[in-house]
Amino acid sequence: MSLVKLTIPERKRIMILISCFLLAIAGWLFMALNNKYVYTAKTVLIYKNFPQNKAFHPLQSDTVDLQVEGTGWQLLFARLRVNPQSIDISLDNLKNKNYILFSEQLYSVNNQLETSQKIISVRPDTIYFDFSKRTVKRVPVKLLSNLHFANQYGISGDVAITPAYVTVSGPTADLERIEEWNTDTLKLENMQYTTTTRITMMHNERKNVSIFPNSVEVKIPVDEFTEKTVEVPLKVINNREYHNVKIYPKKAKITFLVPLSSYDLVNERYLEAVLDLNEWKQLGHETLRVNITRFPDFCKFVKTNPTKVDFIIEK
Repeated sequence: MSLVKLTIPERKRIMILISCFLLAIAGWLFMALNNKYVYTAKTVLIYKNFPQNKAFHPLQSDTVDLQVEGTGWQLLFARLRVNPQSIDISLDNLKNKNYILFSEQLYSVNNQLETSQKIISVRPDTIYFDFSKRTVKRVPVKLLSNLHFANQYGISGDVAITPAYVTVSGPTADLERIEEWNTDTLKLENMQYTTTTRITMMHNERKNVSIFPNSVEVKIPVDEFTEKTVEVPLKVINNREYHNVKIYPKKAKITFLVPLSSYDLVNERYLEAVLDLNEWKQLGHETLRVNITRFPDFCKFVKTNPTKVDFIIEK
């Protein structure tokens, strides 16, 4: 089958025809994208202006369908998304009734959009709320942390949280299950110095429970640690029959890591080691295990020497 050979003028005519066809499509597409269209987009509700004396619980989902009017260009490039991805809804009307109407707040909702898109309706238009008595409770703050220290460094004292308590308010039934409130996880790397930072409280998953304040200040004392060994006298406990107990040796060496700033401070007064005579009376042990019963929180235990001692009971 032979190929059709076109002359140069014929090829030019075909190219002009194709170009006109493409321009016609582009013109039609341009006009079509300039037209107004109505499409549906989902968004999340953010409630504000809470009733002061009521604890509320929405009876519907916090995700609603927005009927959005926009151009074809917005439909094409936004891909059915509305900016912002959430909208603020005022709960002022809950002072007098147990529902809110989106149709009454369309003006303020449209003012939150950053584009020329226009919300013409919300489905559902009405959201109902369940109310209960609102109470207040103070709970301690619990710090969640993921801390990594430089070599030989660590926490050298108590972590200070300010404020140490937060106030939560909401339905009595919900507050009875809340004993503490966690912070977001504090993540720090290669720590070498005392650090003071602000961390937000963990996101509240209960819509009808509020928390104040939303963040706390955390101070983490950090110091370099070094090894220290202290000899501590051994004490015998549970000697209810008042036996004359001879122990060998009479002292134990406790090795631990201590902050450099507290090196001279920590001595045998901060430590206590005991021997439990019940290990012999009840368990028949021939040696007694050394138990550390008092140890500084800001130090890190390494070892005890010896871990067990010999003893003689004189009757």
